[in-house]
Amino acid sequence: MTIKQYAVIGLGRFGTSVARRLHEAGQEVLGIDINEERVEDAELYVTHAVVADTTEEKALTSLGIGNFDYVIVAIGNDMQSSILTVSLLKELGIKKVIAKALGKRHGQVLDKVGADWIIYPERDMGERVANQLLSPNMLNYIELSKEYSIEEIMIPSKMAGQNLRDLDLRAKYNVSVIAIVREEDIIIISPSPEQLIEKEDILVMIGYQKDLALFANIE
Repeated sequence: MTIKQYAVIGLGRFGTSVARRLHEAGQEVLGIDINEERVEDAELYVTHAVVADTTEEKALTSLGIGNFDYVIVAIGNDMQSSILTVSLLKELGIKKVIAKALGKRHGQVLDKVGADWIIYPERDMGERVANQLLSPNMLNYIELSKEYSIEEIMIPSKMAGQNLRDLDLRAKYNVSVIAIVREEDIIIISPSPEQLIEKEDILVMIGYQKDLALFANIE
């Protein structure tokens, strides 16, 4: 895995979760917060942690923020600081700025000041829970657009023992299998048409969300 440099601004629950996971994956992570106590706690799970006010351009430049591949703005409830920080980062030439939005209006402003990727943690988690309640066989998903998703779906028991050619999922359900997860450590990428499906296999599928939802509800 290529090691990249990430800066996470705002070390609340969301920022902490992002920073910890990146660091566990072997990446270089700088944690930044205006709260000294949070910074001290972050020293346990990031490469470096500093106290700084990121609404000040001098503070950002002194951190060498321009050298980072990605900057995640995870500032909590202070929308003004969040927006100003994103604006300054784009002015300083940061190519990839990911920002947490507290709501639709906040997200619209973040988009206008240049955020490259806007995340709505509460909305996205709510949608994930609802989708899993509606489709019990769906284990996980990545939304590619308003219409398309990649989803992990438990194979319906009646399909076990058949190969992908015979199942013909593309023609019957308008979905495509891009990988098969078997047990914990076996992943079959781009499975062939002759690949047999075993009981308890998890299919990684791509397609329209409505088609995936129908497939995920097959008993």
